[in-house]
Amino acid sequence: MAELRLYNTLARRKEPFRPLTAGQAGIYTCGPTVYAPAHIGNLRSYVFPDLLKKLLRVLGYRVTHVINITDVGHLTSNEDTGEDKLERAARQASRSAWEIAAQYTQAYLDDLERLHIEPPDHLPRATGHIAEQIALIRELEARGFTYRTADGIYFDTARFAGYGRLARLRVAGLQGGSRVELGEKRNKTDFALWKLSPPDARRQMEWESPWGRGFPGWHIECSAMSMKYLGRGFDIHTGGSDHIPVHHTNEIAQSEAATGEPFVRCWLHGEHLVLGEDQRMGKSEGNLITLGEVLARGFDPLAYRYLVLNSHYRKYLTFSWPALEAAATALTDLRRVLWEASDRSDTGAPAEAVAEAASDTSCSPREEELLEDLCDDLNTPKALDTLWTAFRDPAASNAEKIGLARYADRVLSLDLFDFSPFQERPLELPGGVGKMIVVGAGLEIPEVIALLVQAHVLARRAKNYVESDRLRDEIKRRGYIVRDRGGDHYEVEPARPGRRS
Repeated sequence: MAELRLYNTLARRKEPFRPLTAGQAGIYTCGPTVYAPAHIGNLRSYVFPDLLKKLLRVLGYRVTHVINITDVGHLTSNEDTGEDKLERAARQASRSAWEIAAQYTQAYLDDLERLHIEPPDHLPRATGHIAEQIALIRELEARGFTYRTADGIYFDTARFAGYGRLARLRVAGLQGGSRVELGEKRNKTDFALWKLSPPDARRQMEWESPWGRGFPGWHIECSAMSMKYLGRGFDIHTGGSDHIPVHHTNEIAQSEAATGEPFVRCWLHGEHLVLGEDQRMGKSEGNLITLGEVLARGFDPLAYRYLVLNSHYRKYLTFSWPALEAAATALTDLRRVLWEASDRSDTGAPAEAVAEAASDTSCSPREEELLEDLCDDLNTPKALDTLWTAFRDPAASNAEKIGLARYADRVLSLDLFDFSPFQERPLELPGGVGKMIVVGAGLEIPEVIALLVQAHVLARRAKNYVESDRLRDEIKRRGYIVRDRGGDHYEVEPARPGRRS
């Protein structure tokens, strides 16, 4: 069996995975702040821990996966200033913060389902774990790591040796600045554990605490919730690369200060999705694309998953609509190979050969190669290349292709055996000039396309090939392809495979 090696941000190198408890793996993934829809850049950060979890299971581990929901405490500035994002969104929408959080939590879960990202074992909300956060702050207070200001309880980073080691921060250089810049903070890197509500205002989300009415800081939430469900030390913590310098750095400091023990063995960070010329996609940038927009343009959401898998999670992914078109085509072509290789029924579903492959627990050489790819720090581009190489190999039998695809899809989750795009339905062409074979489950052909196909057929019969070619091009311009199957049968399918009609 292949050895899993992961790039540990803390060590800046690939390391063999060595769990704290043999045969078990605990993973914590920083979840969304639910004040707005997640964009596709956000969602990329949840694909790679999903892959990791499924790969660990293939390797025989029992996995516990936690994703948190940040529904309070995430301020608009990393410097613990500004407005709570949930409170601001609620005011702008004239709704309650609780309603906003519920709406976007459900939207996030819907997006995960569409992308075949398996739900976590635990999905804790920050507002549901206030007691745990207060208890953790009290531990820090008892150990002398906190101090009070007019607006809250802060962590004193100068008292924690090794602060900033995850991000390789030069803390001494960061600590400079006037008292005006620092306010009541002792050090520039100090951060809020508990924020006090302004005495002249009442928030929608606030709680009583030993220090007064207020709400938790963003960083303490993840430490408290991860410890509750995974223990005070656990195996793997994942998130976006933007979390390295502040959020994850602060998680390490407060967690290890409270327990006196190592917090996380392996930190994994995914890189950003960008929109050309290294332009980051984000809510603050105002250029976000949601999965809803991907769906509205007719794409299979798994085409986006394929696009993500075709780039290593630690590398920037440049998004464009043509790139998504190419991913959709590639995914459809993979499915087409399997459809042609299977002993398919009238509904296009895989039959005996697929069932035999699914029941075979042995590991073929190609499956071993694919597993090696995935165990090399989740090298999904290489795994897809291994899959394509096998599919293009004329010496590979249909059963081998189906077996490899079954094995790959346990981790890749691309629904490779979705043959609905290839289901066929015969329809009479207008005027009874022949049959139109519609390719694609549930695909409705617009009347104008049917009429253009009729005209194309009549032009071919009249041997007016210039006109028939013009009509074929017009049909393609309108989004469909027509092919002559012979015997007055003409195949019609979308010109952009991987689209959902």
